[in-house]
Amino acid sequence: MKTVFTTGEAAKICKVSQQTIIRCFDSGQLKGFRVPGSRFRRIPRNELFSFMRDNGIPTDALESGKRKVLIVDDDEELVELITDVLNRDGRFEVRSVNNGFDAGMMVKEYRPDLIVLDVMLPDINGKEVCQRVRGDSTMDDVRIICISGMVEEDKIEDLRAAGANDFLHKPFEVDQLIERMCQLLDIETLSAG
Repeated sequence: MKTVFTTGEAAKICKVSQQTIIRCFDSGQLKGFRVPGSRFRRIPRNELFSFMRDNGIPTDALESGKRKVLIVDDDEELVELITDVLNRDGRFEVRSVNNGFDAGMMVKEYRPDLIVLDVMLPDINGKEVCQRVRGDSTMDDVRIICISGMVEEDKIEDLRAAGANDFLHKPFEVDQLIERMCQLLDIETLSAG
């Protein structure tokens, strides 16, 4: 478990920009120390925890170290399958919703690191969800993987333009999904074997 964080790591955990962390550090709101002989700032875990708590930032990312994934799909069997595999993997905390409206609410409340988004939702299309997430600058770090069974190439380009980071055609192997998630979140892919 990490005990000291760089400003970049603290920014990722708090889901704010590195500049924000540096500003808070320099103004004394966020306690830490400078590496002797350099200008590097370091933030001890307990100070980061206090800072997050005092500013209403959910501390679960710091506590669990798990990446938060939100699955948005109305196919219950697929959601269950992905959720089971991710829970067994152990590196992810998973929540799911089955429509665009709930996705909008959950994204704000849960603040996921990554959204697995079905393009064809009952109430709203995935492109709109992408645009809403991208329209909120506090969610710049959120990664979005769109999934769909019936999408033409030009629609995939539209999704990318709306803010999707990746796209998978259904049906797909869940292992393939996890591999893409790991790439987007900069975490090691666990090779099967």
